[in-house]
Amino acid sequence: MCGFLYRFLESNDSINTLDLTGGAPEMNPNFRFLVKTARQMGKHVIDRCNLTVLLTQDDLAEFLAINQVEIIASLPCYLEENVDKQRGNGVFQDSIIALKKLNQLGYGHDLTLNLVFNPQGPTLPSPQSNLEIEYKKFLHEKYNITFNQLYTICNMPIQRFGSSLISKEKFNDYMQILRNAHQDANLATVMCRNLISIDWQGCAYDCDFNQMLGLSSNIHISQLNAASLQGNPIIVAEHCYACTAGQGSSCGGALT
Repeated sequence: MCGFLYRFLESNDSINTLDLTGGAPEMNPNFRFLVKTARQMGKHVIDRCNLTVLLTQDDLAEFLAINQVEIIASLPCYLEENVDKQRGNGVFQDSIIALKKLNQLGYGHDLTLNLVFNPQGPTLPSPQSNLEIEYKKFLHEKYNITFNQLYTICNMPIQRFGSSLISKEKFNDYMQILRNAHQDANLATVMCRNLISIDWQGCAYDCDFNQMLGLSSNIHISQLNAASLQGNPIIVAEHCYACTAGQGSSCGGALT
């Protein structure tokens, strides 16, 4: 797949950003090759990082800094109890260690470090701008940590979260919350209008969430070019309400 991706990036000047996500994309043996190759092409590279992975490879944070990779890191709350409850004991403190290391390398200052918030339950995120102020104030005062922006992303009613809602008999209630909060204005800027998601086999999807659900456009990266993307219909389903509800939600946070 790396070869196909290389040729796709090389032949499409309109593709400016390579956004690497997982799981933990840094654990892929081709991760560093992809980063260095894309940077040599002049592409902007984003690493969607879970923070704790930075403690598993001694030079990983330095590698990201040298290559000026933007980091978008998941930190579901600024309170230790809430993070550990959601992610496991010790995850918050490991995340703080990783954030301090990134700050020392220039992230949050000359290099871009953005954090991501998801609600812990079946509710819409708080207003992004207000929550960002709370995050910045708390993390700076308590840990002397700085970052650039906070992204709020709505929980998708799929996979593990969707299964949890079903087991608690809250799935239908959450879907109704999303439908009631739908905003037509968000349709113009949802992520599926300006990005494509490529899986490890090179298959193309309209977004990461469609990829998780196997809703494929049946196009392989070897067949992709600007002309093949233009005007293609976007596959939509009930989970798409999570992107259009309230402030809207995309890989870059709230839409409005």
